[in-house]
Amino acid sequence: MQTRQCYRVVIIGSGIGGQCAAIRLQEQGITDIRLLERRDFMGGTWCQNSYPGAAVDVQSPLYSISSEPRAWSQMFVEQEELQQYTNDVIDKHGLREKTTLNANVKQVIWNEADKRWIVETDAAGTFEAQILINASGPLSTPVIPHFPGSDTFKGKSFHTNGWDHSYDYHGKRVAIIGSGASAAQVIPAIAGDVAELHVFQRSPHWVLPRPDRKFSSFQRKLLGIKPFYKALRWSIYWGLETRVIGFKYSKLMLNLAAGRVALKHLKKQVPDPVLREKLTPDFTIGCKRVILSSTLYPALSRSNVSLHDKQDGIAAINEAGILTAQGQQVDVDLIIWSTGYDATDGVISYPVMGKGNKRLANVWEEFPRAYLGTTIPSFPNLFIVTGPNTGIGHTSAIFVIESQIKYITNSIQQLEKSGKQAIEVRADAEDEYTQMVHSEMEKTVWKAGGCTSWYQSKSGHVIAMFPGFSFTFRRLASRFKTKHHLFS
Repeated sequence: MQTRQCYRVVIIGSGIGGQCAAIRLQEQGITDIRLLERRDFMGGTWCQNSYPGAAVDVQSPLYSISSEPRAWSQMFVEQEELQQYTNDVIDKHGLREKTTLNANVKQVIWNEADKRWIVETDAAGTFEAQILINASGPLSTPVIPHFPGSDTFKGKSFHTNGWDHSYDYHGKRVAIIGSGASAAQVIPAIAGDVAELHVFQRSPHWVLPRPDRKFSSFQRKLLGIKPFYKALRWSIYWGLETRVIGFKYSKLMLNLAAGRVALKHLKKQVPDPVLREKLTPDFTIGCKRVILSSTLYPALSRSNVSLHDKQDGIAAINEAGILTAQGQQVDVDLIIWSTGYDATDGVISYPVMGKGNKRLANVWEEFPRAYLGTTIPSFPNLFIVTGPNTGIGHTSAIFVIESQIKYITNSIQQLEKSGKQAIEVRADAEDEYTQMVHSEMEKTVWKAGGCTSWYQSKSGHVIAMFPGFSFTFRRLASRFKTKHHLFS
């Protein structure tokens, strides 16, 4: 019989969220921690997503852990460099030795008598912890929609999240289903190497030019100087933060500062009026994730690339390829699914059972909700990194993650001071916070921009985004309010 492995803190996920949590806990003197990673390697997003063209869409000096600066090679770094950065952080802080790989979580159960979480995995045994931190991430469960005949296709197919590098797509007939952020990076990367590329677009996205640049050796030396690096980070941060004014307070500013630029970019790069019409969104810019690319439109304009819009979508998939809604048979060798993730209703992919056998799935039946996007009533000592309404559409997600970690470490400190074993948020505090979030959301482009996006849950609530400035979230997360919590 396998022995139950006991720790003070168990962290589910070894991506940036899990790394940030582990680093800060160790700084706080809590070293009895264990990270559980479902894959056979650590690192999360930037180690898993290795599709051609993969790169960050936030300036790299800001898209990094605040205590881990790096002399980046360019403003928007590519996947390989991000993977190296991730692994360097892991090794620097000794996190490999604190991680169990191939530990896919099957379910977690709160033991009220012992005030401990029981974490059951498929193949790595059972773990027990006083504190449980879910850092599995909202963009970790790929979605592949079902079409009639999907299982009959005899060619190759995979999701961008699990790119098969053993397959040679050069000279092949390829279909890519989806036209969002990942597709916008894959399309320019492979368009020149394939015989045919068929892009199936449900709805067009707004695209802005990507202000990328390679850093010179001198500039990289400057990035290695901490005061300079910090000053650059904050200048980028405040520049990006002004976007919230448009996203929430001024539709006019949004259209002037972004919408007109995007339309000009489209007109300049797509001379064909028919294609340009297909690529023109019918919703306010910002309602869906804005794509930064200076190469997407030229790729879509290539003679070997065909764009199928919603009028010519997928009717069925068959042995040879795709039958379109207009009756065209598109024979392909490879289907690439670039269809996103279950980032709202599937924030946590495994069953969670709290006090009184309360199931998180039932609590979240209407829509996922949490105090500061991090804690839930009746689920003591459970913290969610990048939980409901912690996404950010204008700046680095890492800034918000580190804000959540401030709240988590403060909670653990307060629990230690109390002499108790468990801490949970009060139901009225969570309800007040959630009502505030969704009241403020009504003013934003994500709610009122005229689109349906992955930011929204099945209920229609915008679950992915925080409706305001990221510094507002940090202030809320940094100021621990004892009256909002129960200790037991």
